[in-house]
Amino acid sequence: MSHEKRLEEAHPERVPEPLLTLAKYLERSLDKATSIVMTRHTTSACTVHLGDPSGPLEDLMQIDTITTLFENDILESTSSGANQMHIGGQLYRFVRSFTRVGDAAAVVFSAD
Repeated sequence: MSHEKRLEEAHPERVPEPLLTLAKYLERSLDKATSIVMTRHTTSACTVHLGDPSGPLEDLMQIDTITTLFENDILESTSSGANQMHIGGQLYRFVRSFTRVGDAAAVVFSAD
């Protein structure tokens, strides 16, 4: 378990903003029974979508735009493959993977 994850469990009030944001996205994806798909279209912005990453980009529902620095913080707080972590007192299990959506590389967070 990483230091950040241990710190989060010991001090839930200190949950980093990127993890709180990820939790918000995970809740929305669970409500819609779909995946979170994050794509970079510029060097400074990342678009966050809900939907099936195997389909066309235009079929995904855009829910947010974040900076690539914030996206990097989310990626540094999670790992490729299966993840299990407490965020704000809630246990989240998800799989982080990579794919392409149209011409863009994408990071996908799916319920485990």
